[in-house]
Amino acid sequence: MKTQVAPARRRRNVRQSVEGWTFVSPAMLLVLGLSIFPAIWALVLSFQEWNGFSDPVNVGLDNYKEMLTDADLGAAVTHTIVYTALFVPASLLLGMFLATLLNRKIVLVGVYRTAIFLPFVASAAATGILTTYLFNPQFGMVNNVFRVLGLPQQGWLEDPNQAMVVITIMSLWGQAAFTTVIYLAALQDVPPELLEASRIDGASKWQSFWHVTVPQLAPVTVFVAIWQTIQAIQLFDLVYTTTRGGPLNATETIVYYLWKTAFKGLELGYASAIAYGLFAVTLLITIGVVVYSRRSKVSAF
Repeated sequence: MKTQVAPARRRRNVRQSVEGWTFVSPAMLLVLGLSIFPAIWALVLSFQEWNGFSDPVNVGLDNYKEMLTDADLGAAVTHTIVYTALFVPASLLLGMFLATLLNRKIVLVGVYRTAIFLPFVASAAATGILTTYLFNPQFGMVNNVFRVLGLPQQGWLEDPNQAMVVITIMSLWGQAAFTTVIYLAALQDVPPELLEASRIDGASKWQSFWHVTVPQLAPVTVFVAIWQTIQAIQLFDLVYTTTRGGPLNATETIVYYLWKTAFKGLELGYASAIAYGLFAVTLLITIGVVVYSRRSKVSAF
């Protein structure tokens, strides 16, 4: 009897596996086609010189060596570092601040939470149009307000010293909702008995927040910091829809320089090398932050 049941069960398991893979395979093939294959092709291209039309020429490591002496790429890296240094800490602090405000029992708190998240789902084109509307030196709303208040007019998007600051502000407007939602969920998971114990010990609200709540948010902070750093390094859409890398290439980031190299300069091999260099930097940053956070936890115990 058992010998008859076992083959039937095996056939049923095989049939279920085939049915499962039949349903999953279209999505899996799509993912592989849009991610794995382009990644492998880009890796091959990074060792070649190709303009998209003529036959590719193998150049070995020349593309990677050129990256070390490319002054324009170095400037783009500098702009990206400046943007990252401005954006990531500000997004963490702003997200934690807004999450703390929205973690209270106030009237219409659901409406406020929804309103905070709306900029996150806005398209890059809409954000770019809003940025131009607000910070255009000639007819922008911010300069009109300054004019009414008697304050000096600013160059904003046309000033090389201010353009990246404007990009950072608008990025915060669109991305702070993400950190707010993550921190809001984490705040609701903080054990209330810990806060109550700190209050019993005589801690003030600020002391309870700083010494109890903030350490409980440490794993979330690490995740958000990694995510926002990756987003900052990959900044492209807002630059493309507003300044196009200007003025005087002051907002030209790594990804924008990569796009310009590939689709304007038709240096597809060199652009692929830049893409893999960016991937390596992103991977190292992620590994470094994760290792540091784990060592911090171990030392804390």
